[in-house]
Amino acid sequence: MSHAIAGILTCATIHSVELDPDEGGETRMSGGIPWITLPAGYLGSSFIGACLIACGFDTNASKIACLILAGFFLFTLWWARKNLLTWALILGMSGLIVLFWFVAEGVALRYLILFIGVMSDLYVLWDVIDDTITRKVNNSDASAFARICGCFPSQVWGVIWLLVAFIFFAAGILVGLVAFKESAAEQKEDAEHFLPVPGSNSAIPGASAPTLLLVTVTGLLWNLLV
Repeated sequence: MSHAIAGILTCATIHSVELDPDEGGETRMSGGIPWITLPAGYLGSSFIGACLIACGFDTNASKIACLILAGFFLFTLWWARKNLLTWALILGMSGLIVLFWFVAEGVALRYLILFIGVMSDLYVLWDVIDDTITRKVNNSDASAFARICGCFPSQVWGVIWLLVAFIFFAAGILVGLVAFKESAAEQKEDAEHFLPVPGSNSAIPGASAPTLLLVTVTGLLWNLLV
C-alpha cells in the first residue's frame, strides 16, 4: 500500500497489489518517480507503523486509526483483484477489528492497533537488515534504488533506511507517551461517547432515539466498510 500511495502521489498508474506467502508482496505500476516509490515500501510501512503505535496509546485514537485502515483495506482489495491470499488476509484482519471494536467499548482496539504498529515497524527493521545489509538481494527495492541513484551500493541505502525506520519507531512511542496521558479509566469513559458500540444505551446515557439510530447506522456503515 505504501508503494501504491507513493505511486499515486507521483502520478503513476497502479495496476495491481499482491501478497505472497513468502513474507513479501508486489505492487505493479507504470509511471511515477522510482526514487520515491521504491523506498516507500520500507519507509512508508515504518511511518504507518509509528502512527499506529502512537494511536495505540489512546482508545479513541485507535478507533480513528481503524477507520483509516479500513480505507487502506478497500483500496488494497480493489487493486488486489483476484489475489486470494490478499483477500483472505485483509478480510481476516477486518473481522478482528470489528470483533475488538465490541470488546469493552473498543478498549481492546488499543492493543490490536499497538500490535499492528509494532509488528509493522519491527518487520521493516528485520526486512531491511535481512535483504540489504546481511545479504544482498538482487531484486530488492534497495538494489533497484541503488541502480537508479548510483551514489551508494544497496547495503549503504539499507543502513540509511534502517536508521530512518528506527527513528520512526522511536518517534511513534514518544508521541504516544506525550500526546495521550489519560488513565485507562478516563479513556474508557471517553470511548463510551465516541463511536460507541451500535445500539448501546449505556454508551450514551439518556440519549434520544434519533441519536441511538444515528449510532446504529454508523455501526452498520462501519461493518459494510470493513
